[in-house]
Amino acid sequence: MVHCPECETELVEKEDVEFVDMDAKMAGIFRSSKRFYVVGCADCGAAIGSGVAGGGG
Repeated sequence: MVHCPECETELVEKEDVEFVDMDAKMAGIFRSSKRFYVVGCADCGAAIGSGVAGGGG
C-alpha cells in the first residue's frame, strides 16, 4: 500500500495521482525532444516522483 509522504492519503487508484507532462525541445546541430513528467498527489499536490521519457530526432 502506498501513501503520500506529505498528507498520508492512500494512493490506490490512478485518479489518486496527477500526471503532469511537460514538453521540452532543444534545437541546434542535434535536434531532440524529451518529455519531462511529474507525478503528484491528487489530494494535496505534493510531488511524488518525476522522470524523463523519450528522445530522438
